[in-house]
Amino acid sequence: MKDSCVSAEVVAAIDVNTIANEVYKHNFPHTQLWAKTIEGITLQEFNQLSFNMILMSPPCQPFTRIGLQGDVTDPRTKSFLYILHILPRDIFVQTLENCGFKYQEFLLSPTSLGIPNSRLRYFLIAKLQSELLSFQVPGQVLVEFPTVESADSQRHTVTIDVRKNSEERKMEPNPHCDGNTQCSGKETFLFKLETAEEMQRKLQQDSDLSVQMLKDFLEGDNDMSQYFLPPKALLRYALLLDIVQPTCRRSTCFTKGYGSYVEGTGSVLQTAEDVQIENVYMSLETLSEEEKLMKLSMLKLRYFTPREIANLHGFPPEFGFPEKITVKQCYRLLGNSLNVHVVSKLIKTLLG
Repeated sequence: MKDSCVSAEVVAAIDVNTIANEVYKHNFPHTQLWAKTIEGITLQEFNQLSFNMILMSPPCQPFTRIGLQGDVTDPRTKSFLYILHILPRDIFVQTLENCGFKYQEFLLSPTSLGIPNSRLRYFLIAKLQSELLSFQVPGQVLVEFPTVESADSQRHTVTIDVRKNSEERKMEPNPHCDGNTQCSGKETFLFKLETAEEMQRKLQQDSDLSVQMLKDFLEGDNDMSQYFLPPKALLRYALLLDIVQPTCRRSTCFTKGYGSYVEGTGSVLQTAEDVQIENVYMSLETLSEEEKLMKLSMLKLRYFTPREIANLHGFPPEFGFPEKITVKQCYRLLGNSLNVHVVSKLIKTLLG
């Protein structure tokens, strides 16, 4: 809400996670905080708050690819289903229409705002009004923020999927920036378990000058010793790591398992930028474990710190964690978070 610059009062924050509540209270000590499940709140209690906007992010695990995909049978959907029931509603979108709401669905990632982190999420914004929203495209899911141009005639132009094609982007490939391949002419060498399409996509991301470099989000010269990958992780996951450098313009989605698990939980940072990754990975499989570890250690790979992930999520510098919150707990909370800038722009889009 602060980032959106919309004048608003938060009448209540609700979460059942005690650690999340401690962090919230640490940063927003004067906001009323209810430590309970949403399904434990009566309609009367909701009405007493006299709110005119709900910002809600239901647990995503029941619907994600790496989850069990239990959908509405997953207990973690109870809070969302309860809201739909008491408003009262049946199927979400259909009931929005029945209740007179105008809405728009989105699939958005922070990369749309020039932030070097892929975190694709589904969003829906809705407003109780009779006319269509100025940017509304019924039946379509927008994959970019709408561009609305208002003239005296009040005509509006809605742009859908304005992402440039790879052929239109200014390409200045850095063969070492994606941490996986070396390209020379038409020749491509594979160093890790990735398809040629995946490698090309990463090169394109690193060449998109509309996206900032990761170095703009990194901490300074702090002691990073606790964040370096342990030898066991290096040996076991060498071929699966998504390695980025400070000059890269991309990073994969950070999940709540980051720091505890390696595969598919987020990118790791190569801090030895003068070391060419192809020299490390070439013929790696033919080496003994001791030799492998020696070569991999040359890259000086480390996890992103909680503060760095918070920076990528758009959390302001003054946002902090209580001292008793562990690094692991920080990662779990950040992995379940949303990008602040994406949400704030959606708020401005809805109320603008």
